[in-house]
Amino acid sequence: MIHARQALLASGWAQDVRITLKDGRIDRITPGAVAEPGDARVDTLLPALGNLHSHTFQRAMAGMTETRKAGRDSFWTWRELMYRFMDRLTPDQIEAIAALVFVEMQEAGYSAVGEFHYVHHQRGGAPYDTLAELSLRVMAAAGETGIGLTHLPVLYTYGGARQAPLTEGQLRFGNDTDRFAELVQGTRAGLAGLPDDARVGIAPHSLRATGPDDLRRALADHQGGPIHIHIAEQPREVEDISDWLGARPVEWLLANAPVDDGWCLIHATHMTDDETRAMAASGAVAGLCPITEANLGDGPFNGPAYLNAGGAFGVGSDSNVNISLTEELRMLEYSQRLRDVARNVMVVGEGSVGATLYTGAARGGAQALGRDAGEIAPGRLADLVAIDAADPALCVLAPDQILDGLCFAAKDSVVTDLWSAGRHNVTNGRHIARDRVVARYRKAVSELLASL
Repeated sequence: MIHARQALLASGWAQDVRITLKDGRIDRITPGAVAEPGDARVDTLLPALGNLHSHTFQRAMAGMTETRKAGRDSFWTWRELMYRFMDRLTPDQIEAIAALVFVEMQEAGYSAVGEFHYVHHQRGGAPYDTLAELSLRVMAAAGETGIGLTHLPVLYTYGGARQAPLTEGQLRFGNDTDRFAELVQGTRAGLAGLPDDARVGIAPHSLRATGPDDLRRALADHQGGPIHIHIAEQPREVEDISDWLGARPVEWLLANAPVDDGWCLIHATHMTDDETRAMAASGAVAGLCPITEANLGDGPFNGPAYLNAGGAFGVGSDSNVNISLTEELRMLEYSQRLRDVARNVMVVGEGSVGATLYTGAARGGAQALGRDAGEIAPGRLADLVAIDAADPALCVLAPDQILDGLCFAAKDSVVTDLWSAGRHNVTNGRHIARDRVVARYRKAVSELLASL
């Protein structure tokens, strides 16, 4: 049982709400109820967001790439540094880093994560004895921390457009479509050790790292679950794909793949207005990662046109340089304001920007992760987050202003409790496994740094 002073239900705000959970789902909602002994008592209850795009291992290199070298830094120079760092990671270190990231995500208010996992093999590219070893390590970290996991093994076949060979830094990623199918099967076997809400999908990395034939084969072999793909993140990527395939990335994908509401197109940063409207009409989710997109200099998403076309969106922490739900939503809106020299941009017509951002990301994130969540309603997964509306950043706000305050004034420290499919993993602002996970992370990264 949960008793909330106020809660944002699918039908709107309600006071003194008592919620019964059963088998990880919301069983019954009773507004106007009195708290009873044994209830988990919280102040303000919201549907929790799913973090739809993460590369957990990159968390351990946060702060290592912010020194300017000779010449012009870009996504591509950052990528070379990331390859060198990643090449040293062991399975134990990957698991320890993932566990820390999953703890931090839940403390920030994320109940679930889409792990876009592309480090598959040993240094030099030789497979592990168990082909899915590193996916199983990420799944073990999810099991330990209780986060809702949608695991997305990545098909990464080529080093660039026109089927360029893998470079040395990409050898740990590489699979042809036959071995990728085997890898996905091995990953699906790992679901047996996780709660029923865990999912496995697939992630063709990008058009530049796969290719038309490989993408078709991967889709033909797909046995269900979400499909995620990086798309149009950088202008050079758009140019390379256009020169090779004769169409821009989003344009080509929509014309040549069965893109629908089971897909998530990550970044989709550089689109024409026609591509923007067509992507919205497809039903796919735009996977936006505003902190990482700003950190890497990707550019802003075409937000107003996409929303006006009815497009679905969610947010993810991508490189995990800063795991913050409030900052992701804030950066999404602020990137639009900076580009347009205007205020209150990410809303259709009139209304609350915070409500548009938060509720839109809740619904879109759940869709992208294949989770029956995104709102507080009977039968939905109990992906719930409680915040303290008495915090100084929020205490003067009426209920219909709370989401504006959360997105633009508050820190993640207002999160007091979090449930992932009914698992009460965060209480009083701390994850129940924090101390153990942090100790193991410190040991793992100390060993990693000694090897660099």
